[in-house]
Amino acid sequence: MQLKRRTEAPRPNSGCLYVDDNDENEYDDVCCEKCQSGDLPEDLILCDKCDKGYHLFCLRPLLVSVPKGSWFCPSCSKHKIPKYHLRKRKRASGLVMSKKKRRLLAFNPVEDPKRRLEQMASLATALKASGSEFSNELTYVPGMAPRSANCAVLERGGMQVMSKEDTETLNLCKSMMNRGECPPLMVVYDPKEGFTVEADRSIKDLTIITEYVGDVDYLMNRENDDGDSIMTLLYSAKPSKSLVICPYKHSNISRFISGINNHTMEGKKKQNLKCVRYNVNGECRVLLIANRHIAKGERLYYDYNGYEHKYPTEHFV
Repeated sequence: MQLKRRTEAPRPNSGCLYVDDNDENEYDDVCCEKCQSGDLPEDLILCDKCDKGYHLFCLRPLLVSVPKGSWFCPSCSKHKIPKYHLRKRKRASGLVMSKKKRRLLAFNPVEDPKRRLEQMASLATALKASGSEFSNELTYVPGMAPRSANCAVLERGGMQVMSKEDTETLNLCKSMMNRGECPPLMVVYDPKEGFTVEADRSIKDLTIITEYVGDVDYLMNRENDDGDSIMTLLYSAKPSKSLVICPYKHSNISRFISGINNHTMEGKKKQNLKCVRYNVNGECRVLLIANRHIAKGERLYYDYNGYEHKYPTEHFV
């Protein structure tokens, strides 16, 4: 099916934000900086200065094997560090590079109640203009996919299992929202991009920004849907079981977060969020998570395409 969709979040070996449950493997989630893939781990090499990974065959000139001694990536080779600062490169039979185990963070709402009302009002304006009702949960509408269809065990393999600690963090975020403590975000209108979202205070790396929500439907029912906001929820080996999120009638602030032009380096530099699909207590959920520090006033962006590259972004500003 050639359905335009915003994204399919990367598979676990293709750009995971953090390591889930294996403390012993300190290096198990870094991908190649050139091709952005974690495939062929036996051909990945780790820079001794910045810890970034590269496939041997993606380098120019390419390397035939892992060199003996210290090795620096193309960027760091221009600024080599003294020998007494060098660290021994870790080697393993599997994927040799990763980041240490990291946990998701709950968003930090602004303290000023008046400012929170202004944030909520900006979202209400955008929802009204788009003809949508606010919902902070996935909705199951008669005639579309039932909740029983949202079964994470049907996933083909591109989904992370959310840990107990991160599930508690997600539930904390939901509780704060129910109390009127919303994420520190402001919806603003841009003449070129339309409604967009900006950080209303600084946001730390790995902070949960929001869940992508809307009406859940079967992918096959949306084959001829030309909307630009459909999000993959469940990617099943059986196409008839695959699910998507349609945020046209029910949605939250996630609908207004902009996508990058992933065909330009300038566009890629804008990305400050990562779209990640999770198995949360047996159900599929989609979260938008900060993948770096975000300054106050900075506009939020993520890549509408994950590992599939079906949504055209060449025209994005």
